[in-house]
Amino acid sequence: MERAIRILAGTMVTISLGLGYFVSPYWLLLTLFVGLNLFQSAFSHWCLAEQIFARLGVGDEKKSVPD
Repeated sequence: MERAIRILAGTMVTISLGLGYFVSPYWLLLTLFVGLNLFQSAFSHWCLAEQIFARLGVGDEKKSVPD
C-alpha cells in the first residue's frame, strides 16, 4: 500500500511539473496539493489515496518477499 501511494505521489508531482512548464504555471498548484497532502498525512495518519487504494484492493495480497 505504501509503495503504491509513493508511486502515485511521485507520478502526480512529475506530471504536474511537466504540465506546469509546458502548458500553464497553474498546474504547479497540483504539486503544492500533493506536497501538502503528504505533509498532513504524516501528522494525521490519514490519507485519501490510502482509502481509495484499499477499496480498490491494493495491498491486500500477501508479501512474497520478506522485509
